[in-house]
Amino acid sequence: MSKEGEKGEGREEFKHIVRILDTDLDGKKTVAYSLCGIKGIGRRVANVLVASSGIDARAKMGDLSDEEIARLKTAISSVKKRLPGWMLNRKKDIFTGEDMHIMGPDLPLKLGEDIDLLRKIRSYRGIRHERGLRVRGQRTKATGRRGLVVGVMRKKILAAAKAKTGKKEA
Repeated sequence: MSKEGEKGEGREEFKHIVRILDTDLDGKKTVAYSLCGIKGIGRRVANVLVASSGIDARAKMGDLSDEEIARLKTAISSVKKRLPGWMLNRKKDIFTGEDMHIMGPDLPLKLGEDIDLLRKIRSYRGIRHERGLRVRGQRTKATGRRGLVVGVMRKKILAAAKAKTGKKEA
C-alpha cells in the first residue's frame, strides 16, 4: 500500500507535523495545501509564497529539510513584499493607514478589535453585531433563524386543548 506520496513517510527524517506561525501543519499534504492551514493564507497566497521561496510546490511538507522550512518562514514573514497590493487582506489599516497582510493567531484578534470598534462608535454594523443579526444586508424574514422558535407552537396548544376537553368530559 505504498502510494507515491507516502514513500518518504517511513524515513526517520519525515516530519508528520511542521510548526509555522504557531500552527501545526500536516506533513502528509503538499507544501501549498499544507500552508492553507494557517489562518490568512489561502491557496493563491500559498502558491505565491512557495514559488517565491524556490520550493517545489508538489513536494510533501514533511519531506522538506530544515533549511527549506526556514526559507518558507522567511517568505511568510516578508509576505507584504512578495504579494501585490490587491492580494493583501488588510488594505489601509484604520490606525496606521498602511497596507498589511495579517496571518496566524493575529487575524481573529484583529477581527475582534474591528468589531469592538464598530460597536463602540455605534455604527449600524456594530449594532447588528451586538444583537446577533445579519450584518451584510441579507434578508432576515425567512432565513437565518436560530434560537427560540418564532410564532405559534401548535403541539403545546393542542395538548393544552386536549387536556381541557379531557377534564370537562371526566
